Amino acid sequence: MERTDGAWPVTEQAVGADGPAGVTAGGIIGRDRELKALRADIGRTGLDTLSGRKAARSRVLLVAGRPGSGRTALAEELARAVAADYPGGLYRVRLTEPDGRPVPPEDAARDLLGALGGSAPAGAAEDELTGAVRAALAGRRCLLLLDDAADPAQVHELIPDTPGCLVVAVSEGPLTGIPDVRPCTLGGLGTTAAVALLARYAGRTRVTVDPQAAQTLVEECGGRPAALLVAGGWLAGRPTASVADAVLGMRGLPSGADRSARADPGAAAPVSGDGPSIRPLARAFRLAYGGLPPAAAVLLRLLALAPAGFADAQIASALAGCPLSVARSLLADLAARGMLRPAAEPPGLPGGPAYRLPGCLFPLVDAALREREKPAVIGTARARMLERLVRQLRSCRAEAERDEEPAARAWLEKLPRELRFPSPAAAGRWLDARLPVLRTAVRLAVEEGEPATQARRLLSALARALIAHRGEEAAAPELYPLHQLALEAAERHRLVPEQAAAHVNLADLDAAAGRVRDAAARYRSALEAAREAGDRALAGRVMESLGAAYEELEDWQRAADWYGRALTLRLSRGELAAEVRLYGRLGTVHGRAGDWEESLRDWRAAAAGCRRMRDDAGHARALGELAWTQERAGWPEESLRTGAEALAAARRAGDRRLAAGIQLRTADTLDRLGDPVAAGVQRAAAQRLLSETPRLA
Repeated sequence: MERTDGAWPVTEQAVGADGPAGVTAGGIIGRDRELKALRADIGRTGLDTLSGRKAARSRVLLVAGRPGSGRTALAEELARAVAADYPGGLYRVRLTEPDGRPVPPEDAARDLLGALGGSAPAGAAEDELTGAVRAALAGRRCLLLLDDAADPAQVHELIPDTPGCLVVAVSEGPLTGIPDVRPCTLGGLGTTAAVALLARYAGRTRVTVDPQAAQTLVEECGGRPAALLVAGGWLAGRPTASVADAVLGMRGLPSGADRSARADPGAAAPVSGDGPSIRPLARAFRLAYGGLPPAAAVLLRLLALAPAGFADAQIASALAGCPLSVARSLLADLAARGMLRPAAEPPGLPGGPAYRLPGCLFPLVDAALREREKPAVIGTARARMLERLVRQLRSCRAEAERDEEPAARAWLEKLPRELRFPSPAAAGRWLDARLPVLRTAVRLAVEEGEPATQARRLLSALARALIAHRGEEAAAPELYPLHQLALEAAERHRLVPEQAAAHVNLADLDAAAGRVRDAAARYRSALEAAREAGDRALAGRVMESLGAAYEELEDWQRAADWYGRALTLRLSRGELAAEVRLYGRLGTVHGRAGDWEESLRDWRAAAAGCRRMRDDAGHARALGELAWTQERAGWPEESLRTGAEALAAARRAGDRRLAAGIQLRTADTLDRLGDPVAAGVQRAAAQRLLSETPRLA
């Protein structure tokens, strides 16, 4: 996403404007009439105004057209033209991946919310996220460009509930169900504009010397900007060829057996000719593809495997199995031939230029991949790409940890220079910018049924990199869908231990977000999986978490029951530290339930365990809680004696704050016993200890 104020709050999640078809360095060509109509529609009276009501929602403009018609280019040009009228910023959201898969609505909403400076808890439902987006847009005057909407519902959920914003949606068909939408439907370019667009790639001289051939080529391309760019790219790669050669090349393609023609979902009317005709974009693609050097053709085919159609030198190098320098050269050559579009990215991002495979070309490139490459080759290329992403993520994480972890620093020193980042800040910027692509890579690895270990390694590497750079709390919203994917992968491959771990991770995030009942249900699922896997350590951890969940819900009986089960398991394993912790938790919930006898027994056991571990501070805390429980149970004299023991233990531990806390509790007990003088002495001593304790920074 991008803002017009120069900030770059979110990486380019969905930019249909990565050099869209029909727009080049010289600007858009041949859409003046449509642009004028769209600008007029912004201020035109709406249905609400005609009925005497104030507009409740933002104005929605629709740029409709088939893929490759230049629809995104027109939307981008409109956004640039009116951006000054929307000081709240321009935000772009892509709603469909190049392969036709819709972007998960949660991802789109969360990215937009982050760009707006808002937030939502981890695991928030789609309606909660879209509601948060609308709340963040309230009172702002923003421009939203929603590119490649496959379904009206995708657009409807993101329309702001404020009349000050403008939504420009790009779609192939109508947005049924969205009231008062203003459509602008695109066909092919006019001849003059189409020839001008062709000249930008092929060169003006060749077009000027043979205008008739140029017009014929435009007709062969159906006036579609994407087809013209690809045909122009073929000419750009052949300086000695004429425009007439391009016409002959397109007409000479076989007409009946072209699989890629059937893969072209957004074709214009078929070109007339003998037999079934190849559609314009497919014809132009086959012409340009047939003229590629072998190495470039191989890379182009393999780019159908790139996540979200995105490719930089690292991804291209891994897919093709070639050096980075060769990958950079091949990518630049494919972009010059109209096969790729430059990806808009934050300035100064490490890694060099990046590109995207246009969605209108994806079916054609994918068909060529399936026709020309064996499944084993495809699998190997995908495995190399995923492994490269894992190594980049490990390098990104290590950069964040290098100052605190000697092991991370040593690992980085052994890493090849091309996989290292210049600084932790650069690594963080790369992670933010690539996050949508990395999400897609993880999702595809799971959905495509990649080997379980490979999908898990990529998922784990992304999760750890996020935690290293953002911290667990800030990373939680991104971690939740990753753990959901981990669970899906584990269930698909019947990996029971991994299922248990994924359930635990999701339950922990649910609990942190306040969805305690959901967390309890997930913990139960985790416990079943842990028992099936025979993982007693994890089962004990889950039982303890279940106890904590029910404690949060103030269901003291269930909390005590699960803590008790966890304690039994820990006792059988001889885990003393865990035993002490669980005795303390049991003492707390029994005390809150008013079961003083059980609470006293638990705190005595906790104190005894701390003494066995020679943990004076823990011993003092357990005795302090025991003293407090004795007082509430109606035994104030015993409470004072136990408090004295706790104070002695705190002094042995050298913990002044703990000692002061124990003395303040003792003072309260003395007050209740009717001895204010002794209580004052205790409070004065506590204040002296606190005044002598250094303040925490």
